[in-house]
Parts: sequence; C-alpha cells; structure tokens
Amino acid sequence: MRPDDWHLTEDIDEFLARAGEFLRSRPVPHIMQLTWTARLRARGAAAYDAEGAVFGLLERAGEVQAAFHRLSPHRGLGLTPLTAEQADALAARLVALGHSVPSVSADDATAAVFAEAWQRHTGATSNVRVRLCLHRLGTLVPPEPYPAGRGRAVGERDQEQLISLCRGFAADVGEAVTVDAGSWAGTRFSDKRYMFWETPDGTPVSMAGANPMVAGLVQVDPVYTPAHLRGRGYAGAVTVEVSRAALAAGATDVVLFTDAANPISNALYWRLGYVPVVDWVVYDF
Repeated sequence: MRPDDWHLTEDIDEFLARAGEFLRSRPVPHIMQLTWTARLRARGAAAYDAEGAVFGLLERAGEVQAAFHRLSPHRGLGLTPLTAEQADALAARLVALGHSVPSVSADDATAAVFAEAWQRHTGATSNVRVRLCLHRLGTLVPPEPYPAGRGRAVGERDQEQLISLCRGFAADVGEAVTVDAGSWAGTRFSDKRYMFWETPDGTPVSMAGANPMVAGLVQVDPVYTPAHLRGRGYAGAVTVEVSRAALAAGATDVVLFTDAANPISNALYWRLGYVPVVDWVVYDF
C-alpha cells in the first residue's frame, strides 16, 4: 500500500460524494465522520474553511476502504477502523504533506495502530486522554420506579436554562469551550434537540440531547444532571425520553458514548437497554 492511496481534500462535498456511501454502510463505527460532516455541511463552507478542516479517504480499485476527518490543525484526527498497514500509510501521507496531528480518536485497535505509526514517522510519543465505550440501544427498558415529574421537549423559552446546563456539562467533562449566549451558535451543542426532565412543579433537573439523525442513526449526547441533583433517577428518566423520541422519529440505531472509567453511568445505560459495541480511545501526541 502506498501513502498516496490516501486522498485528502478540503472540499466536504467532494469527500461526501466519494466516501458517503461507505460511511453510511456502517453508521455505528463511522459515527464521528457522519456526525461531524453533517454538522459542518449544515453550517456552510465558511465554517470549515475558516477552521482549516481536512478530510481524507483511502480508495483502492475504485472502492473506499477507510476515511478520516480533522476539523482544524489544532484538533485531532477522527478515524474509521483501520488496519496497521492502512494506518502507517496514512501517517506517512500526513507527514509528507506537513499536516499536524495533536491527537487521534477512534476505536481502540485503530487508535493504537495509528499512534504507533505516528511515533514511527515523527518520533512523537502518545498518552491516553480518555477511554470511552460506544453503546447501541437494544430494547429500551424504562427505570422502575420512574422519578416524580415528566419529560418535556426543550423550546425557545428554555434557552437560558439549556445553555446553563450545557455549560455545566462541558465543565464536568473538561471540554475547553465557552458556552454562553454569544458563543452558543458556534458550539457543538447548538444543533441538537433536547429534552428536560422536570419535577412536578416544573423545575428542569436534568437534560439529554440528541444529534440530528444521519444514515438512520441518532446519537444521544449530552446527558447531564447537576451534581446536587444526582442519585434521584433523573438522568435515566430523561435518557429514556430522548431515546423514545429518536425511535419515534424513525431512527434505526440509537447510540451514546460513556466514559469507560465511570461504572455508575455505564451501569445506568446497561439497565436502560444500551449494549456496549465499541471500545473507543483518544490519544494525545
């Protein structure tokens, strides 16, 4: 395999014209490429041109075998599953073209072989930032008992409360982003549909978001309850509500990521019917 079997482009429409069918053929393992290309395309060319986004695909004999995206020179690669040979060819191609790679995010095996290849070609060492697990919904199992209250779709009048909860989530998971009224439209939180769980007096106590459907897949993200309200079943209830909404909208797959190091959240989603399907890891270089 030659490094130049990897074709790179800054044109998202070209990338999707060539790689879109491949990405849609296995939407669960290709979730990050599907999600981010849909998000960037919806925001328009100026959004990804300004950030210096680049996309790549591995094509041999007219068949796409793998793909990646990098949203900016300061953000990492997101990879579809790769073999060690494919990862080595990609690392060589990126080095030859002068592309920086501060991190990589992929399934465990792919991220590991790319990290090894990147070290061979650049001398850069790697360390694990976080290990995640991608879960797919099997049969939805509502919690028993349900907490008092109800689920409710978030509307325009809830914007201030929603921004506050998303800001709390970002802080909890260590995302280096500003989430306020001025920056909201440019964040990854702005294009989702949200549900609140609210107490009988109408107070929102937990939220869950869902990305727009792509290739029949909906990703639940984020799920958040403020620390002082946890342990009361709110997160499970709102996750059920947003999952039901995704299924009602026609989703064939509903997925979510969890922190592999958090046994409480993992156990919660298992009880609700989510099944682990892919171990995921992010390496920093």
